[in-house]
Amino acid sequence: MAEPTPRRNEPRLRPAPLLFEPAEAASDPEHFFDLESMDDPRALLARATELAQAFRAAADRAVEFQAIAAAQLADPRRFDRLTPAAIAERAEWTEDYAKKMVEFGQDLMRGADATGPENLG
Repeated sequence: MAEPTPRRNEPRLRPAPLLFEPAEAASDPEHFFDLESMDDPRALLARATELAQAFRAAADRAVEFQAIAAAQLADPRRFDRLTPAAIAERAEWTEDYAKKMVEFGQDLMRGADATGPENLG
């Protein structure tokens, strides 16, 4: 299970680096970060675990940026403010989830110890 995302005053864990793959390797649907070529199951488990943790950390961080963007777009001080329904449409969320993401983003921008949009309701 993913660890909670650290907040501004907590150090972030540094996951394994996600190395970019050459275009010809990325075009092969069976190729995935060279894992398919690993013969040692111990090494495969270790590298696959590193990648899974890196992807989880990247996804958590991306969600934080989504929340911050949603909060900024919903800011009543903006002349081009978007409603939660408009934000939901752009992000392909439900309106309720968009509202939670706006709240989460506001918490992040205030530096509060937010818990994440999935725990806001």
